Formats: sequence, structure tokens, C-alpha cells
Amino acid sequence: MPADERISLGEAARRSGVPASTLKRWAGEKVVPVRRGRWTAVAAAQARVVARLRERGHSLDDLKKAGREGRLAFGFIEDLLPEPEEQVTVEEVSRETGLEPELIERILVILGTPLGRERLLNPRDAEALRHCGRILAAGFPLVAFLQLVRVYVQSLRRIADAEVRLFHLYVHEPMIRDGVPELEMAEEMEGLAADILPLAAPLTEYLHTRYLRFFLEQDVVGHMESDLESAFHLGQVPVTLCFIDLTGFTRYTEEEGDLEALDVVENFVETVEATLPREATIVKTIGDEVMVVSPDPASLSEWAVGLLARFPVRPQPRVGIHYAEAVYRDGDYFGTHVNLTHRVVSRAQAGEVLVTDRVAEAIEARQGLELEPIGEVNLKGFPAPTPLFVIRAASS
Repeated sequence: MPADERISLGEAARRSGVPASTLKRWAGEKVVPVRRGRWTAVAAAQARVVARLRERGHSLDDLKKAGREGRLAFGFIEDLLPEPEEQVTVEEVSRETGLEPELIERILVILGTPLGRERLLNPRDAEALRHCGRILAAGFPLVAFLQLVRVYVQSLRRIADAEVRLFHLYVHEPMIRDGVPELEMAEEMEGLAADILPLAAPLTEYLHTRYLRFFLEQDVVGHMESDLESAFHLGQVPVTLCFIDLTGFTRYTEEEGDLEALDVVENFVETVEATLPREATIVKTIGDEVMVVSPDPASLSEWAVGLLARFPVRPQPRVGIHYAEAVYRDGDYFGTHVNLTHRVVSRAQAGEVLVTDRVAEAIEARQGLELEPIGEVNLKGFPAPTPLFVIRAASS
């Protein structure tokens, strides 16, 4: 149904979740854009948002003003991303897919779409669950499948959040500041979004294929170079763990301001991304801290020394590296050795790469690097002292 096609007041009430009497009052007070009593999908969508904002304590006068300024002009989404109106029950999907109702509900919770009291799904929900059923029927372990779904959700939620926020910051906000009339703003935003949003799916598919090929290659190399005689622990992988952060960053932010600090962090993270060895991967960034993993402790250590040379002034990075077996879950790494690595970087000085003895053993014969033992160091939360070494570029 086109976004400007007329719908009944009852249908608008169903879509917005707002009583018809309240909708008529909001239309009369021009809180919701309804012309001559003509309700549309756009108007129902805006009423749904008005209801949410009312629950959060916003007055009708504030919402009326926001509507005039175009701050609620988002009804185009009803046309670009329409929701199917048909509904099916969990029991129907369970019979069709072979998935237990409890498992369906568990998957939906992970997806971020917990069921309401009606326990109803739309056809898109059902198709996604049919696909889940095919994957599990093919023999993919349930525990691994649920982890994979969580990774998809976390990644795509971040992508969608970035798309909406950047569209708001660089398209919607400038229109509001320029005083573009509400209807004209909605039309312009609809046209631009219609051109931009279709690009997301092919670009995402391209990147997925590109990285899938890369990590399949990495996995083959890892199997060939791993010690096949060593004990294998399900869910754990031998890996070089590395944390990098900026020393004194909190104080730097207080002195220089948030915007200057943000520029420094962006430059820092971009430099890490641009210089990483081919086999290394960024797991996550949290503020001024980056977590990296690699199968090769020697190449990662060599890279870390070169990275720090790029930052001669404050706030300078520092690096902590450890090689061990870590628990892999939901696209991230956990366990004692991850915690130990984090403690190691907290003991490093600005511009210093600090590594454990396991890493030191791997780089002893590496030309171009020098090791300086600093002794056994007590790390918070660990009962036994940990031997640590500073690594530097070898003197010419």
C-alpha cells in the first residue's frame, strides 16, 4: 500500500496502537498531519511515534511544534520498508519448520523481536525461521548456530543504527536548520532515502563474500600451521591476544575537549586498521582501546613496534600482547588469558610494547626486534607473578 493511500480511522488506530478517539483529537489539534480527515500510512506512523513520545513525558504542544519543524517527518519509511499485514502463529511456523516453539521464541529473542501476548508473526518472520530450520536440519550444531545469529544481530544492528544516525545528522538536521516546510522535507527525505537504502543490501553482500573468502583462507592456513598433536578443547582457539590503548587519554580529553579527543581516537583507530598485518583482525574497539587477534605472535609484535613509532606525541599508545588458548564465543574472545592480556597493557608505559614470556619465545629469533626482560610482575587478579618483556626495534 502506498504511503499516501487513504486508510480508515480504525486501520490507523490498529497500526499506531492509539485509540481512534485519541487519533481524532490529535488530528484536530494538528499534532498529526491529517488533511480533511484523510488518514494515511504516513499519518498512522507519525501517530505511533507521538504515542511513544507521550509515554516519555513530552507534551502535545512540544510535539506539535516538533511536527511543524519537521522533526517527526519520517513517514516515508512506511512506503520504503512496508510491514506485511498477514499474520501466522508460532505453532503454525513450528509445524512447518520442525523447530520447537520454545526454540522459535529463543531465536526471536536473540533477533531482538520478542513475541507479544498474541504470539503472532508476519510472513517475513516465518521465512527467516524456515531458513533457520534448513540450516539446523543440514546438521549445523545448535550451540554454534545461536552464536552465529547473535553475531549477525550485533553487526547488523550496528549497521542499521549507523545508517539512521548518519542520515539524521547529515540530511535531516540540515533541513530542520534551513527551515524546510514539513511536507517538502518529507518528500525530499523520501527521495534521497529511496536512492540510498537499496545500496545497502548489495554492498553488504559484497563485503560478506569478500571477508568470507578471506577468513576461509585464514582458517586453512591456521589448520596447516597449528600443532595437531596438542590437546583440542572444543570452543577454544590458540591465538595471539593484543590490546592497544592511549595512555592518559582521560586527562587529554579534559584538557583539549571532546572534539579534539575524538579526532585523536579516529586517527588512532584508522592507523591501526590501515597498518595491521594481513592475518590479524580487529575484534572490537571500546573508546580509546582496540582489541586485535592474530595467529602469529611474531608478526603482530613486529607490527606493534612499528605502530608506536607513528605516535611520537601524547596521547601515545601502549600495547600488551600474550599468546594462549582463549574461549571463542559470539565473535569475541573470553577467558583468563584475555583478562591477563588486558592487565599486561595496563602495566605498559606510553610508547611501550609489553609481552609475556610465551610471546617472547616466539620472537627470540626475529631479526629487527630486541627483548628486554623486566622480571616477574604481579598483575591484579592473578595469584602468580607473570614474566614480562619490553620489545623494541633492534639497534642498527
